[in-house]
Amino acid sequence: MKVIDHIKQSKSTLFSIEILPPLKGKSIQSIYNIIDPLQEFKPSFVDVTYHREEYVYKKREGGYLEKVSTRKRPGTVGICAAIMNRYKIDTVPHIICGGFTKEETESALIDLQFLGIDNVLVLRGDAVKNERSFIPEPGGNAYAIDLVKQVVNMNKGSYLHEDEMVEVTPTNFCIGVAGYPEKHFEAPNMTSDMRHLKTKVDAGAQYIVTQMFYDNQKYFDFVKKCREMDINVPIVPGLKVMTTKAQASILPKTFFLDIPQDLMESIDKCKSDNDAKEVGIEWAIKQAKELIKFGAPVLHFYTMGSAEPVRRVASKVF
Repeated sequence: MKVIDHIKQSKSTLFSIEILPPLKGKSIQSIYNIIDPLQEFKPSFVDVTYHREEYVYKKREGGYLEKVSTRKRPGTVGICAAIMNRYKIDTVPHIICGGFTKEETESALIDLQFLGIDNVLVLRGDAVKNERSFIPEPGGNAYAIDLVKQVVNMNKGSYLHEDEMVEVTPTNFCIGVAGYPEKHFEAPNMTSDMRHLKTKVDAGAQYIVTQMFYDNQKYFDFVKKCREMDINVPIVPGLKVMTTKAQASILPKTFFLDIPQDLMESIDKCKSDNDAKEVGIEWAIKQAKELIKFGAPVLHFYTMGSAEPVRRVASKVF
């Protein structure tokens, strides 16, 4: 079932999660260990992130360096298929611009359609490590809006290289995109960022999932701005339970977000990571209850490889 249909058919706030593909060398069981404890809350869908290839430089004879591509995590498509087979839960693979030509993107989408996966979250993706800014793949999509348009075209039965002798079947993907309550870090201002978001929705995106945030007012204001700009698709809040003292400084640098002062003061008083996790869980419970009262369509939890904090929050609100 499509994400948008889950939302339309529900009379209450839904529960969903995002997982990371396991590091190379780990089995699919590492993912099952995250999903199994959360099954009691009946997640409506599971997002599976995509991590593009990274590069290392190896020293060769003669002193020159060779750039070697390495993949640290297994493929998102296969993981989505495994999750659907085991749990009968809808999956949402992330589709990114970085590292793919348009032909490779089309092939991946054809594979997803063949597997019966009808949801995608469309993202530009991050720059490769050691690169100062995002550089699109030659022959690839440069921006998320370009990727949205490619998926929409396939939904209309328009493929890249049409063959008049072959009858193509239109895809039927529900398209999600990312939204940033605190502004995408590359956008010059919030207004510019909102305009880019509107172009993606106008092009065919059917729902928005937000970057994590710790101040619910940021989400409330973001929803209000969207509605004022005639962005009327469902806006799903993304939540990350803070679990260590270090995350209070790491998360703002990594995801370009603010930590509320009262949360920061509570974390500073913690003597251990276990104390900080308890503060983080209580804060997330408070956030979740407020968001449900506000009428958020889904609470989408970024698990970051750990189910236990999410399970404790969900047990108090679902």
